[in-house]
Amino acid sequence: MPLPAYQSQGAAGMDLCADVEHAITLAPLERCAVPSGVAVELPDGFEGQVRPRSGRALREGLTLVNSPGTVDADYRGEIQVLVVNLGREPVTIQPGDRIAQLVIAPVARATVVEVKELTDTPRGGGGFGHTGR
Repeated sequence: MPLPAYQSQGAAGMDLCADVEHAITLAPLERCAVPSGVAVELPDGFEGQVRPRSGRALREGLTLVNSPGTVDADYRGEIQVLVVNLGREPVTIQPGDRIAQLVIAPVARATVVEVKELTDTPRGGGGFGHTGR
């Protein structure tokens, strides 16, 4: 398997490939973990974000169950890509197919503080389309 690689000068994500011996066919709504053959050692303060490839998502409905998947800096195992077929037809993943992208991003860690109430804002607790009125 090739190492993850950026496919263009401005690409944010590196492609992950399916490290499988035989083709995998997913029926509509079927999901599975596809090995990538890749393990990483990220520096503290960074994470890997595993994201769908937009072309396959558009054409075939192949996306990720947990998008984005998180690869923590202290994880040393193989990256598994949790794919799902949201299309109407079966989707086949061939050995070596590009199946996801890996984006390396900084992580901000919060200090959690319990308070009795939050400060007020014009939006308040409105959500799920609240600002689109």
